[in-house]
Amino acid sequence: MSVLIVGGDHLGSIPKELKKIGVDDIRHMNGRNRNVIKRGMPMTMDLIIVLHDYVNHNLTSVTKKQAKECNIPIVFAKRSWSSIYKKLPSCLINN
Repeated sequence: MSVLIVGGDHLGSIPKELKKIGVDDIRHMNGRNRNVIKRGMPMTMDLIIVLHDYVNHNLTSVTKKQAKECNIPIVFAKRSWSSIYKKLPSCLINN
């Protein structure tokens, strides 16, 4: 399982907790640099997590549009493991 995390400068324990539930490929885009949008996103991911309290609106819109085009599930959460865990798809949690 691969996850792209968009937003947030520091992820803290989020990658460690994702690995505990079976995520083996975790990529992070902090969204501070405007060139991130121009370069594009890795659209081969199984899930996208947007940390909505640490991302700009333009990057959120681009991420949402690209995820929809590629049929990738997208989750919007605060930058805390409890918030992310509550919003993860049940198929990911039950593995």
